[in-house]
Amino acid sequence: MRPQVLLFALIVSGAALEPARAQTSGGAQLFEKHCATCHVGHDIGRAPDREALAQRSPDSIVAALTNGPMAAQGAALSDADRRAIAEYLTSRSIDPPRPEGALQRCATSPRLPATIDGPAWNGWGAAITNPRFQPAAHARLTAEHVPRLRLKWAFGFPGAASARALPAVVAGRLFVGSESGVVYALDAKTGCAHWSFTAKAGVRTGMVVGPRKDAAGSGSHAVYFGDLAANAYALDANTGELLWTRKVDDHQYARITGTFAFDGEHVYVPVNAVGEEGAGSTPGYVCCSFRGSVVSLVAATGAVRWKSYTIKDPPIPRGKNKRGKPVMGPSGASVWSAPTLDLKRGVLYVGTGNLFSGPHVEAGDAIIAMALDTGAIKWINQRTLGDISIGGCRDLDLKKRRPDCPDRPVGPDVDFGASPMLVPMPDGRDVLVAGQKSAIAWGMDPDHRGEIVWMYKAGRGGPMGGIEWGTATDGELAYLPISDDQSSIYQREGDTPGGLHAISLATGKRVWFAPPQTPRCGSGKGCSAAQSAAITAIPGVVFSGSIDGVLRAYSSKDGSIVWEYDTNREFETVNGVKANGASIGGPGPVIVDGMLYVNSGYSLGGRPGNVLLAFQAE
Repeated sequence: MRPQVLLFALIVSGAALEPARAQTSGGAQLFEKHCATCHVGHDIGRAPDREALAQRSPDSIVAALTNGPMAAQGAALSDADRRAIAEYLTSRSIDPPRPEGALQRCATSPRLPATIDGPAWNGWGAAITNPRFQPAAHARLTAEHVPRLRLKWAFGFPGAASARALPAVVAGRLFVGSESGVVYALDAKTGCAHWSFTAKAGVRTGMVVGPRKDAAGSGSHAVYFGDLAANAYALDANTGELLWTRKVDDHQYARITGTFAFDGEHVYVPVNAVGEEGAGSTPGYVCCSFRGSVVSLVAATGAVRWKSYTIKDPPIPRGKNKRGKPVMGPSGASVWSAPTLDLKRGVLYVGTGNLFSGPHVEAGDAIIAMALDTGAIKWINQRTLGDISIGGCRDLDLKKRRPDCPDRPVGPDVDFGASPMLVPMPDGRDVLVAGQKSAIAWGMDPDHRGEIVWMYKAGRGGPMGGIEWGTATDGELAYLPISDDQSSIYQREGDTPGGLHAISLATGKRVWFAPPQTPRCGSGKGCSAAQSAAITAIPGVVFSGSIDGVLRAYSSKDGSIVWEYDTNREFETVNGVKANGASIGGPGPVIVDGMLYVNSGYSLGGRPGNVLLAFQAE
């Protein structure tokens, strides 16, 4: 998606690089030789153009080519070449690394309590069932307080073009990752730093904090997360010391972008392949060989307990394309988001993305239930048939078609990128609510193999449309934010970006609709009313960020706006890093102990920024 994932997959695809190590030369010549095929003229229809790349920081481009999602393409370049490309594209020099001491260190760093039972937001959805609802006892922020929210502090992520990792707040500490791969432990009230840790690649996942026993047998806690090179980590929550790391998939395009789920003893890791679809469009790449999966690790040691693929059988040769290159399949069905745990039934639920290559199998664009103890697939409910990208051959504007692409149309790219929500109903039944990029929300019966109970069409949908990052529920209503803005990848008449829907969990019928607001960022590329970011609810209020850079609070009674904050500006930060807000995409707000935290900056389909903002009611 992961939702917005299609765009990301093509951004990271890049052009094929020559196997010989490139010689250092001017950035313009290097870009023309290695990158222009995909980034000039839009040969594949969705890669960012020069204008979009120029908005990013040079550090983020180097990071992407070195140990991020474009590492496979950047492997043939020297360090100097990567830097030259980055400085050419952005017209900015790469600043020297900031010393560790640049962080504002907390005066004291007391150990976390052995038992943590106070206000917290832990993991993607605030609970293992992923409701993205914070109850009053943990929120300590009421509907009456919301209009009095004021900015308390801001933290800047160095060298980043997006702020895309969801914070976790536990026992007064905030844990958050960054595009550069640095993970921070901050004081939740002031933003001072307790420690930092540098991962092997960029970090987009949220953080999960869980109990563990240290060598002496006394109580302690660990922080679990993943990176864009498919490495899972456990750090000591008190010190940031590495406890273990585990590579969960060896495919060159394997990534972890979804937050882990944690049941007290095991972590469940979702795995995707941002980039292989796009790589399939490059000459010589044999497409495609990745299968999405969930990996269960023992939390104490990082040992693999089981690995379950979304597609049962591994890809095999399926013939040749029009260029005479081999074609592999089936492939794809990535897992972009956090698993949802159902301890009562002993299963977890995940949503999957489209297939990269055929033949058609039921794993793509589906909700899948896996056994918690073995990973065995219990059932699959596929909602869109035939959604196959065929290795980057989607041609969304239908004006160009490469000679190796099929004559027939390819799939619509309507992944399940948002985590399903498992919601108990007053009559004792449960409903599984799953939002899709088709703009449809599905109510499913977890006791009858995901049988459809109701469906609700909230918008037009599409590759960058529909429901992208996350929904929320208060147990009575489900809240659905809508993107429906394809402009970052192709123009489509009739789209109306944005809007927030509230529907009955019992019937799937609309209760109210809050229409999109006029974008506060004006107009132009990366500026729209799309509400693609995950949303968050507390009693009486729903918070939704927008690609226009504004965070808005809606009354859960009627959808009226009760508060808003425009993040489109530069901020003075507690760590002294130059930071600005812009589009809000990806993770939604986190609300804990009277504070609200939100990331601002989303360069993939929006506008770049690099700030974490913390609010408190006056």
